[in-house]
Amino acid sequence: MNLSKRITAMQESPIRKLVPYAQAAKANGKHVYHLNIGQPDIETPSSFMESIRNFDEKVLAYSFSQGMPELIQAIIEYYKKYDMHYEEDEILITNGGSEALLFAIIAIADAGDEMLVPEPFYTNYNGFSSAVDVKVSPITCKAEDGFHLPSKRSIENLINPRTKAIILSNPGNPTGVVYTKEEIEMLASLAKEYNLFIIADEVYREFVYDGLEYTSFGNIPGIQDRVIIVDSVSKRYSACGARIGSIASKNKELIRQVLKLCQGRLCVPTLEQVGSVELYKTSEEYFQVVNEEYQKRRDLVYSALNDIPGVLCKKPTGAFYVVAKLPVDDAEKFVIWMLKDFDVDGGTVMLAPAEGFYATAGLGRDEVRIAYILNEGDLTKAMNILKLALQNYPNRTI
Repeated sequence: MNLSKRITAMQESPIRKLVPYAQAAKANGKHVYHLNIGQPDIETPSSFMESIRNFDEKVLAYSFSQGMPELIQAIIEYYKKYDMHYEEDEILITNGGSEALLFAIIAIADAGDEMLVPEPFYTNYNGFSSAVDVKVSPITCKAEDGFHLPSKRSIENLINPRTKAIILSNPGNPTGVVYTKEEIEMLASLAKEYNLFIIADEVYREFVYDGLEYTSFGNIPGIQDRVIIVDSVSKRYSACGARIGSIASKNKELIRQVLKLCQGRLCVPTLEQVGSVELYKTSEEYFQVVNEEYQKRRDLVYSALNDIPGVLCKKPTGAFYVVAKLPVDDAEKFVIWMLKDFDVDGGTVMLAPAEGFYATAGLGRDEVRIAYILNEGDLTKAMNILKLALQNYPNRTI
C-alpha cells in the first residue's frame, strides 16, 4: 500500500523525534534536563483550574465552531491593551496556535504557492505548508546579525507570482529575535506592494527584554486587511496543554472562509475554553514577574554559553530561546551522544538540533536551540553538563 506524497514529504519534528533517546536515558536512571522544548516550568495561573473545577453544567456539550463568545470577548479586551481593536466576527478560537497556522495557510495559499519565511523558523511552518503542497521560501537570517532581517531588496528578490504570504514569529522562535519597528514596517510595505498576506505569529508578545520596543503587525496602519494574527495561551500563561489558540484579522471575508474549517472540526474543547476565559483576565503584575524571571534565565544561559570555548551566539532579546553554534560535527549526533553516552553525576541534557529549523539544506547542522524554561538552579546544572559534554565529545571540531 502506498501512502500519500504529502505525508511522506512532511517534515518530522526535529524536537520530538529524539524523544525515544530521552526515554531510554531515563529508563537507565539518568536525569534529563529538558532544554529542547518550550514547556515552561512557570505555574499556570490558578484561575484556569479553578474555573474548570467550578464548571457545573449537567452536559458537556459542543461549543460554537467559532469559539465561546465569552472567550472571544476576553481576547477582544486583551487586544485593546495593545491598541488593537477587533470585533466578534474578526476572531476565531482554534485548537492551539498550531491549528491557527494550518487554517491560515489553507485559507490563503493553493497547491504550488509559496510563502516567505525568515529562517531559522518554527518547524511547523514547513510541516503544515508541505502537508497542503505549499512551499516555504526561506529568507536566510544570520547568527552574526542577531537573526535580524536582511535588506528589503534581498527579500524582494525572493518574491515571484506564486508568493502569497510572509509568515514569521515575533519575538522569534527559535532565535529569540525581536524585530525592530523598521523591520516590521519594511515587511508591511512589501506586503502592500506585492499584494501579500502576513501571517504574524505573536504568541511570545509579552516576552521582550532589555527595555526593547515591541511592534505588532496589528498596529501598522494600511495593511490590516492582509494581516492574520496567530495567538495562543500556551506560552503566555504557561498553559501548553490547554491547546487554545486564535486567529484575529480585520479581513472579515478571510475569517468567514476559515470558519468553514472550524465547522469541519466541530469545536474547540469546552472546558479548556472555560479556563482560558479566566487566563485572559490575568493581571499585568503576572507578566512583569514572569518577564523578569525569563530575563534572568536568559542572562544565565547566555553568560554560560559565552564561557564555553568554541560556542558562538548572540544574546536573544525575546521569547525564551537561543540558537547557539557549537564546535561539533553534527548537532543531532551530539545531542544523541549526550543522551546515550554522557552524564555528570547521573544528569544529562537534551537540546533541539537546529538543522530542522532551516529550509536551506546544510544550514544549522552545527547549531542547537536551547529553551531556557527551567529554574535557575537546574539551568546552572544543565549548562555545566553541556560545557563538560563539549569538552569530552569525540567529534569536537575545535
